Amino acid sequence: MYRYSNGQISLADFKQPVGMNLKESNRWVKKAQTIPWPEIEKRCAALFTNRKGNVAKPLRLALGACIIQAEYGYSDEETALQIQETPYLQYFCGYPGYDDEKLPFDPSLMVYFRKRLTLEVLGEINEMIVRDAKERQVKEAESKDDDDDSDGQPGTGGNSGTMIADATCAPSNIRYPQDVSLLNEARENSETLLDVLPRSRGRKEASNLPQTRPERLPEIHKMP
Repeated sequence: MYRYSNGQISLADFKQPVGMNLKESNRWVKKAQTIPWPEIEKRCAALFTNRKGNVAKPLRLALGACIIQAEYGYSDEETALQIQETPYLQYFCGYPGYDDEKLPFDPSLMVYFRKRLTLEVLGEINEMIVRDAKERQVKEAESKDDDDDSDGQPGTGGNSGTMIADATCAPSNIRYPQDVSLLNEARENSETLLDVLPRSRGRKEASNLPQTRPERLPEIHKMP
């Protein structure tokens, strides 16, 4: 018997204890949101059917545990403990909320997971992930092109230019104090002033001096 999951939940719907605040920027959150879990589950759920009638472990938990173990090189026991203790890993494995009261599975089940998720199955899952990523990129590119087309047409309600509302941010062709050209210009002006001012000032001061003859020293006569 196999029980299908409800798909990927948003991080806002992930139940967290008071004081815990998971970040959207975490790499395991991003990975969880880029994997097409429902499609993979439909394709591979038959591998995890329990013939004894008990509910089998979810495919997402099994695949998530194998990905985590391959990422860090954990042992089977350490993989189960890390999932139990880390909320980001629980979100990646499809938990509805943080739960550290018990192990997600018995560590011996990792052998069962690896037997079901053979290299062939993992290769097929990888192709599904790559194909889904390409489809999302194409949709995003088409959506962006549509937005650009509507923005470029006047009268359609889109933007036809850029308006700067804050006058203090208006662009201006000015030079800032750290501009080297200002220092060079000041140097050139200073050299020009030094070349002009001493000559004119020297002539003016010389013309204002009184025209007096130097005093003659008395002549000294020898005694006969």
